[in-house]
Amino acid sequence: MTDPYDPATEGAQMQFDGRMSYGDYLDLDSVLGAQKTRTDTHDEMLFIIQHQTSELWMKLAIHEIAAARRTLQAGHTRPAFKMLSRVARIFEQLNNAWDVLRTMTPSDYTAFRDALGESSGFQSHQYRQIEFMLGNRNAAMLRPHSHRPDIVQMLRDEMAQPSLYDVALHLLHGTIPLPDEVLNRDLSQKYAPHPDVTAAWVQVYSAPSTHWELYELAEKLVDFEDYFRRWRFNHVTTVERVIGFKRGTGGTGGVSYLRRMLEVELFPELWHMRTDL
Repeated sequence: MTDPYDPATEGAQMQFDGRMSYGDYLDLDSVLGAQKTRTDTHDEMLFIIQHQTSELWMKLAIHEIAAARRTLQAGHTRPAFKMLSRVARIFEQLNNAWDVLRTMTPSDYTAFRDALGESSGFQSHQYRQIEFMLGNRNAAMLRPHSHRPDIVQMLRDEMAQPSLYDVALHLLHGTIPLPDEVLNRDLSQKYAPHPDVTAAWVQVYSAPSTHWELYELAEKLVDFEDYFRRWRFNHVTTVERVIGFKRGTGGTGGVSYLRRMLEVELFPELWHMRTDL
């Protein structure tokens, strides 16, 4: 009989008194202690972890989108493309998470739903920040955060700077001139599509070898929005599967509200121009 394997014989560190351990570096006591259920139901833990991990992925998405925007503004497209690819993969992860939540039945959810009070994913300030970073801006959506002036100020600051798509359009303008009303629009407002922008993207896609960096930028944005749209769709179907057409805990119409969000286009001309090619 062979002796039990001992990793220390191969140099593995086994003592961590006064040393940085895995749990120390990741602050796992705080992370794993953050799941505070309010009922004794089995599925509440799933619900909490699903939403906490989604918020962590959104935190990383914000980190990457902000870096991609700064990098594009500095004219460094290639590093920004890598960041945008990562954001698309982050939303692929967020999509996959719905598959786990869908194992919760309406009966499972009803057992602890009252414990949520009026809390709702509708109130996620990180989700709102992502939307604002991408150009879907609406000052009315600041109101759910009015109890947190620091969050409201952060979102107002975001609305005062160019969105990721605004930055992309300024890069496009460097090759194909765009009208002033596009380049100097009111940044606090939701971006509205413009026919001249559609025509400019048609030029890019009609001669990709001539405009390769703009062509690749456009495809990175479309790839990201593709995953973002799937995430929204999976959100709708999951909510409908679990609560039907009841109102959401935060007071929205639930499924009806989420379906309306499916109509939102983040980079509209990149989708519209495909018809014109």
